[in-house]
Amino acid sequence: MPSPAELRAPARPAGPGEPIDVSVVVCAFTGQRFAALEAALASVDAQRPAALETILVVDHDPALLARARHRFRGVRVLASQGRPGLSGARNTGVAAARGRIVAFLDDDAVAHPGWLRELVAPFGDPAVIGTGGVALPDWESGRPPWMPEEFLWVVGCSYRGLPGEERPIRNPIGATMAFRREVLRAAGGFAEGLGRVGRVPLGCEETELAIRAGALTGGTVRQRPGARVRHRVTSDRARWSYFRRRCWSEGLSKAAVRREVGGGRALASERRYVLRTLPAGILRGLRDTITGDLFGLARSAAIAAGLFITAAGYLWGAARHAREVAR
Repeated sequence: MPSPAELRAPARPAGPGEPIDVSVVVCAFTGQRFAALEAALASVDAQRPAALETILVVDHDPALLARARHRFRGVRVLASQGRPGLSGARNTGVAAARGRIVAFLDDDAVAHPGWLRELVAPFGDPAVIGTGGVALPDWESGRPPWMPEEFLWVVGCSYRGLPGEERPIRNPIGATMAFRREVLRAAGGFAEGLGRVGRVPLGCEETELAIRAGALTGGTVRQRPGARVRHRVTSDRARWSYFRRRCWSEGLSKAAVRREVGGGRALASERRYVLRTLPAGILRGLRDTITGDLFGLARSAAIAAGLFITAAGYLWGAARHAREVAR
């Protein structure tokens, strides 16, 4: 196995007119989002400097695989070789990647001009093993007035509480992130027992991978506010029922991450979020109500409810694991 220093070797900078030494991986699981997938891949194709290659991994959908191979001639279209789910599809992309850096874009996200350049720039520093960008919500039917900015992670977007400047972070947002290829491979890839499977809103595979890769290499993940994407939020994800399900699933996922990497690293960012960001958000909503925004109270209530549901999911997941161990 390569040493930590070898895993963090700087990528060769691109010369004039040359592609960046990076493979962009996009994963898709349903043909119902084909228009969004076309937009995502077009935004990758428009990046300058260009990527070395774009890889589309189709997650166990033969009809979508055939359609994508016919439509996207300049893209390497692969069938997922892993378990059904986003983690298995990403691991398939990593295994096939030729670039020294692997960047990930969601199939329903559109990269801004300069996204790739911004995302990969820090890799000239050997201490950097990964980067994360900013995912801005692109609401299909408008943002619900009760939705607090502190909970935009529910819809896969950057939320209030993340750093607004470049600095080390524990883990990136999956819609816009990059890692050194050899770090991903040495760490064993994304845990296929975590992450979204079809429409089941689980998550935290990026968290677990980033913690594990950091422990393996001693390297850091850096936030890149300039690496921006627009992440589509469909009408069904803007409903209270989805908010509730996603918070519960996040709690379950956090319990699973804690089992894998330990409570200290798994919950370090969450402690700051719960103790600082969420109380400030509740007070902000109450102030907004006093100044005439009647939905301010609804946002404060959503923060409190979201915290309670997520914590309940976490406790239920931890208790379920304890019962399994006892048996």
